[in-house]
Amino acid sequence: MTGSADVLPLPYRATDLERSLGDQWARLLWAAYRWMRTARALDDRMVALQRQGRVGFYGPATGQEAVSIAAGLAVRENDWVFPGLREQLVALVRGHPLGLYMHHLFADSQDPAVGRQMPCHPTAREVRYVSMSSCVGTQISQAVGCAYGFRLRHDDAVALAFFGDGATSVNDFHAGMNFAGVFHLPVVFCCTNNQWAISLPVAQQSHVDELSQKAEAYGFSGHRVDGSDFVQCYLHLVQALESARAGGGPSMIEFLVYRMSPHSTSDDPSRYQPGDWRAQAAQHDPVLRLEQLLGALGMLSQDILRETDRQIDATLREAVTQAEGTPPPGPETLERDVFAQSAARGTPGG
Repeated sequence: MTGSADVLPLPYRATDLERSLGDQWARLLWAAYRWMRTARALDDRMVALQRQGRVGFYGPATGQEAVSIAAGLAVRENDWVFPGLREQLVALVRGHPLGLYMHHLFADSQDPAVGRQMPCHPTAREVRYVSMSSCVGTQISQAVGCAYGFRLRHDDAVALAFFGDGATSVNDFHAGMNFAGVFHLPVVFCCTNNQWAISLPVAQQSHVDELSQKAEAYGFSGHRVDGSDFVQCYLHLVQALESARAGGGPSMIEFLVYRMSPHSTSDDPSRYQPGDWRAQAAQHDPVLRLEQLLGALGMLSQDILRETDRQIDATLREAVTQAEGTPPPGPETLERDVFAQSAARGTPGG
């Protein structure tokens, strides 16, 4: 294994996992771990390409993989996900093709958004994943509105609204939480608290011990979870989803994570984070923590790890090569999805 002795342990036994996760626990953990290795390799590769000038921007999700992967594995097919800023893994785990996501990162002609959306903000309607917005918190009200639509249509789907710690201070958070509480809507509010609203530490923007306490003001429960522990993330998400689906109303989960990278490739965290932050965050590395657990359960060896990484590297290289070889969107796409086509006149906007 790769340095897992330096991270905090996960005290699970096989009997504990079977009791809590069911008889498919081993397959679930392995799927999660493979996705984590893929996510970490993707972040490393794309940051390197951005530094080389081959993509314009990238926002890594390093340190937050357990939350997004757990969500992707916990939701049902008819649930809708409203991401905050680093939940692109949810779309990939749900089935959005990695190659298509790479086309988006390069903003080429095969990008579903034909270059109109920022990198790391994929459009993935086919897996019920709403495109991200860089406007903080707007997705919260949208998710609540979608959940109200489920109520009107007698649909047993649930909406997941993701947001960061900084978004708990914006109007959309309060309006969305209040509306969901009043109408008892099937929505799960997922706060990925990475402790930095870009450069502002959470203690300077909210005077509560835990952000999940804010749910109480709107009449429903809130819980804090170790967001670097995949098992805990998955179990709490499954419970919240099933409660909402059964008519239990909304809930909020605060996933405490440690941002292990800059906010984006445009950021320099050395200007605002304490000098020991990287070492502290490394102790909560979700990839190494799950790796440590799999090793203790006898499910991982150096040979398996090398072969897994080789396959992931080959897949990423192929996706990058195809995206870089794809031409940019043509000029004719400038008016696509902008004007309605009149059936009577056949002219834009007619």
